[in-house]
Amino acid sequence: MADSAFFCPLTHEGIFAVRGPEAAKFLQGQLTCNLDYLNASQSSLGARCTSKGRMLSSFRILPEGDGYLLALDAPLVEAQLADLKKYAVFSKCSLANESAQWVRFGLSSGDSVLPGLGLELPAGDGTITRANGLLAIRLSDGRLELWAPAGEAESLHQRLQAQLPEAPLNDWLFGQIRAGIGQVVGATRELFIPQMLNLQAVGGVSFKKGCYTGQEIVARMQYLGRLKRRLYRLSLSEGDAPLPATELFSPVHGSSVGEVVLAARGAQGSELLAVLQEDAVSDGRIHLGSAEGPQLALLDLPYTLDRDREIQR
Repeated sequence: MADSAFFCPLTHEGIFAVRGPEAAKFLQGQLTCNLDYLNASQSSLGARCTSKGRMLSSFRILPEGDGYLLALDAPLVEAQLADLKKYAVFSKCSLANESAQWVRFGLSSGDSVLPGLGLELPAGDGTITRANGLLAIRLSDGRLELWAPAGEAESLHQRLQAQLPEAPLNDWLFGQIRAGIGQVVGATRELFIPQMLNLQAVGGVSFKKGCYTGQEIVARMQYLGRLKRRLYRLSLSEGDAPLPATELFSPVHGSSVGEVVLAARGAQGSELLAVLQEDAVSDGRIHLGSAEGPQLALLDLPYTLDRDREIQR
């Protein structure tokens, strides 16, 4: 599972590319993260929001060539492309779906593979190293992503198979859940503001970068608001892993108190990330699907929320 050594193809995400001399300027006005913090050796999490601060997508972004690549839920790529093209006409940049141009693998406890590929990846969330047309990205929990041009897919897959067992995508998502990294997918589009997914706690929101779409709402929540719903990690001992957007219930309310963000199967049941109301969490009785559904247990996240630290980014 999440603690063992394995690799798997990251087929659930696509690649959205923004290229050209004004790519950075254009994206800086669209995204929650600060592109000034990015360079050839550093990536970031981030999100794109509506004017009301609701997340249209979340992603990992990195500089590449004459622009930037964003890895996000595959079904959202074309929607983001169509929407952003309306604004990109005023900037010197081009937008494209480059999903077919790239292959990506997730590696858990897979650093031993890197020297044979000519890569040396330092510790540190979001760090990047590049060599021989490949790039590797370090994640917050120590796992890594390996990116390559699509033409290298077969040979790279064979090299990984020779050194690591191949696991299903579920095992990679299980690790993401344990790292506490939420993600917007098609079913949860426009459901959450960034702070509901704790995005500000994992480096995906900048409060010093200036204006972007939805910035007023996101900043107001950080400085003045009291967030009543945020991301939690839970376990489920019975049944299949629930789908994103599945509702959660509590006796505290007669209606839904939250939604599943991401779920995966483990050896002892399933684990999931969910956005939940604070009072329901305090009560502790959280049920899946209905007030009579299976009960979930609260688990710890690997980070803490610290508003003073978060606003320094």
